[in-house]
Amino acid sequence: MTDPLSHSYYSATAHDWLVDADIEGAYACDVAVIGGGFTGLSAALACAERGFSVILVEAERVGFGASGRNGGQLIPGLRWSASELEAEFGRERADALFDLCWRDNRVKHRIATHGIDCDLKAGHLEAAWTPKDFDAMRREADYLGQRHSYETDVVAKADMDAHIASPLYHGGVYDPQGGHFHPLNYAIGLAKAAEAAGVRILQGKRANWILDGNGGELFLDRSTIEARYVIDATDSWIGEVEPDLGRYTVPIMNYNIATAPLANADALLPTDAAVADSRFVLNYFRLSADKRLIFGGGERYSQTPPRDIAAFVRPFMAEVFPQIANAEIDYGWGGAVAVTMNRLPHIGRRGNVFFAHGFSGHGALITTTAGELIAEALAGTAERFDVLASLPSRPFPGGKWLHRPLATLGLLYYALKDRLG
Repeated sequence: MTDPLSHSYYSATAHDWLVDADIEGAYACDVAVIGGGFTGLSAALACAERGFSVILVEAERVGFGASGRNGGQLIPGLRWSASELEAEFGRERADALFDLCWRDNRVKHRIATHGIDCDLKAGHLEAAWTPKDFDAMRREADYLGQRHSYETDVVAKADMDAHIASPLYHGGVYDPQGGHFHPLNYAIGLAKAAEAAGVRILQGKRANWILDGNGGELFLDRSTIEARYVIDATDSWIGEVEPDLGRYTVPIMNYNIATAPLANADALLPTDAAVADSRFVLNYFRLSADKRLIFGGGERYSQTPPRDIAAFVRPFMAEVFPQIANAEIDYGWGGAVAVTMNRLPHIGRRGNVFFAHGFSGHGALITTTAGELIAEALAGTAERFDVLASLPSRPFPGGKWLHRPLATLGLLYYALKDRLG
């Protein structure tokens, strides 16, 4: 399938990987995984490591969705701050979430364990769009240090040029535990590790539906897979497999560009950290291994992409970095981000069917953790899985036909507030 949004820097620089041959007939396994993104791949790998027979089905190709198109930013935590989690859920539950979502970097572990070549770099900077935002960041940094002994570096406005050559920001917080990477090559690295562990990966195979009971059955074009357990890791496409779960998220379209290699790349981002700012419709950017600026900016609530993605994103880049306003842009791409009502992921199980989706643009780290926790629960140890599965979630109002339009109106409201300051 030719995807008009897939002209990405990542696909152009992806590692080679051989796909499995076509299959026909009936197959059986312990675990069937639907979706070849970070969640599905990490779940499949972790299940195989526990001795389960695993078949993973991907409708397109590994990393086709958000896992292979995102900004490559590795941001510890969730969309809620650690202090917000404690205020909402209490100390004990917040501590468990903090240990999973801030301290336990499963991405770094997988990269090191399997020797995945994905341009991993350290450092993430959250940049304050307003003085009020910076005050909130500074308070959160103090809380992290005092409450969790989690050290970050508060950067005053006068010192921001050590990190970013832009006058727009009013300070920020640098987190050395964060970082950035080549997401598609990470996905391919997970796929190779999963195959080496015994997982059979089938690309270009769309699972039509799940029948759940004691187990599940996937119906493909010319074959069926019967499994004791099913893991649905389809994220933005979950409504096509399990329509009622589709009501828990709405898709937001994000767009990225990659410039040609820049002679002044190191001057733009001297510490080579990934950067995301504090606006509701945020800008996020970083340098690639070959010194391109990869920049994401703006979002659309229509599924129709702009005619010229580069032209759509360029003004946002030029606002942050006027010195490269006319830089040559080699790649422009986009994709859907599945967003929940409260911006926390929706994770759970129904009998022997597990699911995880709605990472709300904050999933490059937590998706790998979620996949591995599903494998733990499937193997009989559910304590850590339950920490994430207990996060509150509810469907968007409006039923099957109106939940997306109503959610879009709400998102547009907050985007307008963002523009008006």
